[in-house]
Amino acid sequence: MKNASRYAIYSVIAIAAASAIGFVVMTNVPHTEPMIPEGEEKTTSEITTQIESTQDLKKFSSADELRKFLLDAQTNFALQNQGGIMIDVMPHPMMADTGREGAPVMKEQASPTAGGDTYSTTNVQVSNVDEPDFLKNDGKYAYIVSEDKLTIIEAYPAESAKQILKIGLDVQGQYLQNMFLNKDRLVIFYSGSGERYSIQQYDFIPRPIYMPTTHALVMDVSDKENPKIVKDYEVNGNYYNARMIGNYVYFIVNNGVDYRDPILPVLKESSKIVMMPDVYYFDNPEQYYNFNTITSLDIFGDSINSQTFMMGYTNTMYVSDDNIYLTYQKNFPYYYYETHGKDRFFKIIVPLLPNDVQAQIKSIENSDLNLDEKWVKISDLLQNTYNMMPEAEKTKLFDTIQKALEEYETKIQQDTRKTVIHKIAINDGSLKYIAKGEVPGYLLNQFSMDESGNRFRIATTSEFYTPQRNVLYNNVYVLDEALNTVGSLEKVAPDESIYSARFIGDKLYMVTFQRIDPFFVIDLSEDTPKVLGALKIPGYSSYLHPYDENHIIGIGKETKENKWGGVETLGVKIALFDVTNVQNPKQVDTFAIGGPGTDSEILWDHKAFLFDKEKNVLSIPIWEQEQYKDPIPLNGEITRPYPQPKIWRGFYVFGVDATDGFSLKGKVEHSTDHNYYGYSQGSRSFYIDDALYTVTSGLMKINDLNDISHEINQIKFGNTGEIIKYIK
Repeated sequence: MKNASRYAIYSVIAIAAASAIGFVVMTNVPHTEPMIPEGEEKTTSEITTQIESTQDLKKFSSADELRKFLLDAQTNFALQNQGGIMIDVMPHPMMADTGREGAPVMKEQASPTAGGDTYSTTNVQVSNVDEPDFLKNDGKYAYIVSEDKLTIIEAYPAESAKQILKIGLDVQGQYLQNMFLNKDRLVIFYSGSGERYSIQQYDFIPRPIYMPTTHALVMDVSDKENPKIVKDYEVNGNYYNARMIGNYVYFIVNNGVDYRDPILPVLKESSKIVMMPDVYYFDNPEQYYNFNTITSLDIFGDSINSQTFMMGYTNTMYVSDDNIYLTYQKNFPYYYYETHGKDRFFKIIVPLLPNDVQAQIKSIENSDLNLDEKWVKISDLLQNTYNMMPEAEKTKLFDTIQKALEEYETKIQQDTRKTVIHKIAINDGSLKYIAKGEVPGYLLNQFSMDESGNRFRIATTSEFYTPQRNVLYNNVYVLDEALNTVGSLEKVAPDESIYSARFIGDKLYMVTFQRIDPFFVIDLSEDTPKVLGALKIPGYSSYLHPYDENHIIGIGKETKENKWGGVETLGVKIALFDVTNVQNPKQVDTFAIGGPGTDSEILWDHKAFLFDKEKNVLSIPIWEQEQYKDPIPLNGEITRPYPQPKIWRGFYVFGVDATDGFSLKGKVEHSTDHNYYGYSQGSRSFYIDDALYTVTSGLMKINDLNDISHEINQIKFGNTGEIIKYIK
């Protein structure tokens, strides 16, 4: 065995042994499981990790009960933090903020404001479930929030389009997040801050405690030149996300829990307390508790409802017509850290040692010696045992222990690296908790989830580490109404992770990537998913969108293998997949844009995507970086330094045909400069009738859909009014 390997084995055994007697983990918890008798072995498959969660939802009856619960939890966590072998459970870097046949673009009839006959709205995942964005339009007017400003554009007709209003909102220096539009009402979200006074432990005077808050402003914009704030709802916590179904808005805020002096969620309207939401919890502990508060409001009335769930920090959400699904990465319970090292030592390492050594370790562990003395004796015993072994026997023992530890750690991580799912039923503003479930792995974004009938489908990536390797693969699970797993497909595309997913009907289209882009077609017509077909091509897709029932559009990056055998990321790539033959999907066409450094918001924000099959328009925002040129040698030695590249910012506009693929209709340039990050606002495009509207920071351009090179109009946004204040 190589010296490095020996050292690793010694380290593993030393840490585990130290854990067993209290140097690494908590030591005043008795070892409840008896040591394995001599001559008997316990396989890793028989080892239970005791980390299952409960399904029981409970409600705190008072603030004092909640504080006691947190005090007990804090005590346990304090004991945990005395030591322990900590395992990283942070989500994958690609996770982010983000269903049914989706709504590529919602097309509506002209509104009462006498706008265009057809117009596009926000690209959402689930039909009839609107998602908030910084730009909304109703076929006549466009509304934009940026920084602390609201801009209203009379967008139709295109030839006479003009800015009506750009005015500040009284948001105390905070930035507006996004909004909904419903007839003549806007619901605008922004994060603020509040304060309260409290006497801290052993202090004598009340001192201010600052806390994040989320505001939901309901605005009447029937008078475009004089909009009014009619409601100002406030919930303490950080704004996370929202959805609108009919006339009801549901928004979620997250707030970390102060274990010493928890600030309970409060719902206010115009600084007056409307309600104290009930706080629900589960017995299974979390490493870091958060208040996740769901609030529903009637845009046109006074109905308001709010409930708080104390659980992990929600990081991905899916919403159907009937349910909200909140998900987060599962944390190890505190007792896992307390006993992990000790369990590993006595369950895995000790049974593999010679029988006489096992007996001596048991005797030492059960003795009245103090912790230091126990460790000295066990350490000496192990060292003497190894020194007396023949080299071949010792090498074989270390290899056996290493393999057993790897199997044990693998099983532990498989059992713990899970996504927790909470299901809350919604109906005209009502909120009702339904169920809690878990699946292995982590989510990429909201498109990794879907509800179909009474089934919930979810795609995850499992990733964990052993001393020898990184284990990576992907899974698809089908859950019933109570979030019990009724079907699964596991270990798809080993050594790769999910880069995009889209559930459409009884199919899941999924892209994984490491060096190439496997595009999978997965059948979900029954509870047990199965792979129908796959296509392997260079590059990858970060967003998938239905073209029709037999074709899928993918937006991602082109890649190539470099001279060192690695993978180099190039420019933005759009691809059209033909899935008519599900067992043999094909790539109809691709179109590459730019080289390294070129990017598109669509890769992380699906709301930047505009596609309409009937209009035959696909609009993509692009940052295209000027490519470096080879430096020029000067005097045979000095070379000209690379200049800072220019960034072209604008939109590529395509036509799409199922047979012929993509045709570039034209490009709409918004800027060309050296500043890549100098824009506080994202990029959006929409259409009204036959006019294409493209928007970046401070600028709207309007082009003819039938001739993109023809610019009909452009509007530069400028301030026109004072700050609007809420006066009730």
